[in-house]
Amino acid sequence: MTYSRRLVPARLPASLRTGRFPAAFCVIGMAVLASTTPGMAAEAPSFLSRFKHHTTVASTVPANGDQNPYAVFVSPVSKGRLVKDQVLVGNFNNAGNLQGLGTTIVQVDPATQAISLFASVPQKLDKCPGGVGLTTALAVLKSGWVIIGSLPSTDGTTATKGDGCLLLFDADGKLADVWTSPKINGPWGNMAVIDKGTSATLFVSNAGFGVGAPPAGAAPIVSKATVVRVELQIPDGGKPHVTAMTVVADGFGEAADKSVFIIGPTGIALGAKGSIYVSDAIGNRIVSIPDALTRTDSAGTGTEITRDGLLKRPLALVNVPNGNLLVANGLNGQVVEIDPVGRRQVGAQWVDVDKAQQPPGSGDLFGLAVTPKGDGFYYVEDDMNTLVLAH
Repeated sequence: MTYSRRLVPARLPASLRTGRFPAAFCVIGMAVLASTTPGMAAEAPSFLSRFKHHTTVASTVPANGDQNPYAVFVSPVSKGRLVKDQVLVGNFNNAGNLQGLGTTIVQVDPATQAISLFASVPQKLDKCPGGVGLTTALAVLKSGWVIIGSLPSTDGTTATKGDGCLLLFDADGKLADVWTSPKINGPWGNMAVIDKGTSATLFVSNAGFGVGAPPAGAAPIVSKATVVRVELQIPDGGKPHVTAMTVVADGFGEAADKSVFIIGPTGIALGAKGSIYVSDAIGNRIVSIPDALTRTDSAGTGTEITRDGLLKRPLALVNVPNGNLLVANGLNGQVVEIDPVGRRQVGAQWVDVDKAQQPPGSGDLFGLAVTPKGDGFYYVEDDMNTLVLAH
């Protein structure tokens, strides 16, 4: 199925939208809008505005019935069962639609729309505190190793939440290792990855510290969520091992939630000069963490890049070819484009207009991934359990 979407521009100030502004501004202000300051680089063309069609690629439900696709990652390599440019998707819910009990990663061939099971593990996994519930934290390394986070439950709520872990699979989808640490609790959001082949650096958010059972009313916000830098060595012919874990950011808000399990920092993307960008879902903003590649301490919640506006609980965050960022909204069906250097919201596109939710698409979007050629992007629609291509 293919359908079209439109770009929603970032809103202008009220005075410009209504036309009610001083006469002096008409002459001076509008001249500034219509020209480019000498020596100033022109703004990069919008990435989102290129895409007019959205095509359902495949269902993400495997034979065991797992639901609620979260993670999306395009394989950079063909090895074992991995096929270069095919898309891996992780499921957070089980066949009963209980959150935090999903145990499968599926692989989708965009060319044929075929789906195959890449990996499956028992929900009760002793080495992973609390068991298995696969999250948005997914990475596929050039060496063929696959890493995914687990934020588990036994009844679908945070009342039985476990600390979780990072799971390591080989290229054939076999569980090779389980990584735990006092610095890992609810590895949640999509990972930023720097992969050098024989070594790799991962950045993963943790949204489980201090989160308990969801209350009857509004859940209290706990300012304990973190971003951890995980450094790996990958010996030739051997499995990766963790050489260091460093908390590079902390103090983000997190909260239990009956409908989405946990709300916390979800998206991480690479920035300039060793920095990273983080989507702070509860703060409804994007922040920058400086020197994330080298720092030995926490930058706290970093420096704010942009907040509110088109952002409606920002989740997965990815880099796009024009230097901007894409972020999926959790409270409507829009994907938002952000210029992190200019600290501005470029625009948004409705990619999920399911009117069964209000606003349309609310709660449906999670993982994002750019196509290998940079000519589109993949996302999952959790309401339909599908992988979709914007092109």
